[in-house]
Amino acid sequence: MRPFVLVNILFVLALLGIDILYLTGYIAWWWLLVVIVIYLHLLVLGAIYIGWNFYLYSHNKGKSTNAIALSFDDGPAACTAAILDVLKQQNVPAAFFTIGKNAVANPDLVARWHSEGHLIGNHSYEHGFNFDWKSAKAMLQEINKTNEAVKNITGVTPLLFRPPYGVTNPNVAKAVRLSGMQSVGWSLRSFDTKAKHGDVLVDKLLRMAKGGDVILLHDSMPVTAEILTEFITKAREKGFTFVRVDELLALQAYV
Repeated sequence: MRPFVLVNILFVLALLGIDILYLTGYIAWWWLLVVIVIYLHLLVLGAIYIGWNFYLYSHNKGKSTNAIALSFDDGPAACTAAILDVLKQQNVPAAFFTIGKNAVANPDLVARWHSEGHLIGNHSYEHGFNFDWKSAKAMLQEINKTNEAVKNITGVTPLLFRPPYGVTNPNVAKAVRLSGMQSVGWSLRSFDTKAKHGDVLVDKLLRMAKGGDVILLHDSMPVTAEILTEFITKAREKGFTFVRVDELLALQAYV
């Protein structure tokens, strides 16, 4: 049972209890507002924290004690080629969750992902700010359109999906279920989109990284390309090894 279902059941029971207690004169009416505020707060937090697995189950962390996985969102983008150069030099596999329209615009980079042994995942077609307000049918259309774009370039169809912004809701859950895909989140968010100093970002990642982590990065960020060699080198010095997300999480990558 997903936490979303459990919270709904508890909310209904709480409303019934408050109605009874109010009608019998034991509590004031404003207790109803307290319960509603708590309920709405849980719905919002469940939507924005993919690691809660609130609306759907996402694979966020592996069981390894020393292996970690790099994942990059939003590409192909400005820094994808530079990041691929580093990964090739360091012999590190990674996962790239592609925005479909970016894949169509940069087929050579998508082909390079595949030929160099990296995983290609689905990150919706438009990655619009309004994705989470769409119907499940519209979300599914974006997912399928991205899968079709990847298949046309590489010959394989992704089975792993990462929701835009990591935000989930009942429609996202339905769309993922209908697509037959698995949702993949993360256990360590780099916040490289906000990082201003590469040394601070490296120190943060090294301090927080633990075995089994799926690390969220973006191949659209220059700072990520700049610090990648240093991070990989120092992570290995700490005893970490790098594997692909599908290996770490024991998932099938493609149809």
